Amino acid sequence: PEVVWNMPPMGTFNLHASLLPQYRGAAPLNWAIINGDTETGITTFFLKHEIDTGEIIQQRRIPILPEDNVGTIHDKLMVLGADMVVETVDAILAGTVKPIDQESIQTDEPLRPAPKIFKDTCHIDWSKPCIQIHNLVRGLSPYPAAWCEWVSSDGNRVSVKIFRTTPVPAAHHFEPGSRMRAALHQGLEAELQRVRHHAGQGAAFHTDEVEPVTALSGDLFQSYVQDALGDGHFVHDAPMLAQSPRRVKGFGKSCHSAQIM
Repeated sequence: PEVVWNMPPMGTFNLHASLLPQYRGAAPLNWAIINGDTETGITTFFLKHEIDTGEIIQQRRIPILPEDNVGTIHDKLMVLGADMVVETVDAILAGTVKPIDQESIQTDEPLRPAPKIFKDTCHIDWSKPCIQIHNLVRGLSPYPAAWCEWVSSDGNRVSVKIFRTTPVPAAHHFEPGSRMRAALHQGLEAELQRVRHHAGQGAAFHTDEVEPVTALSGDLFQSYVQDALGDGHFVHDAPMLAQSPRRVKGFGKSCHSAQIM
């Protein structure tokens, strides 16, 4: 509460994982990558009543590399942030801080928010352009992970999480979400190799790391997953899950499972 963080006579500061004033909110790293940014960073700032709007104390910048995802960026900023917190404390104690009002910072782009990530946020829309789907996967990997539904040839649905994709420029005639080739490895931990999907004009991509997360349970689940990825397609309409995933153990690896409507 404000009454608490207003008590310290020298102020209270926060470490935020964005280059404020961009990406105020709960999930700045995710949204920076989802939006295709090539740079991010961290900011220390004094708290004020409005969320993430206080005066800036220090900032550090790092590039977002093409191979980065939210996990790798988090780990880089974790180390950088720890050092900057110490530097910020030292600067406040020394009286050398020259805080910058966020309203005075000129930006070439509109300010982008960083709202909380929900399950619907993570759902892949296969009708989107290739690069947008690729950045969504990067921005949600390894947690909470982008997901979609696979429909087998007999009409059953299985939900899968996709952790890594590789854009592949290609001209083709396939429908959104269609499958060209898939393989299942390591028991219930699926890895679809060299799967191509139509995703925008003149582009496709491989889904390199995929894990089944929703299916039936028990023995039926084992056979279902092995069969479901043989013939079928990804769904690009609304999902049909009946409940939140629950953990089911068996067949060498644990996986998340939920009933299908």
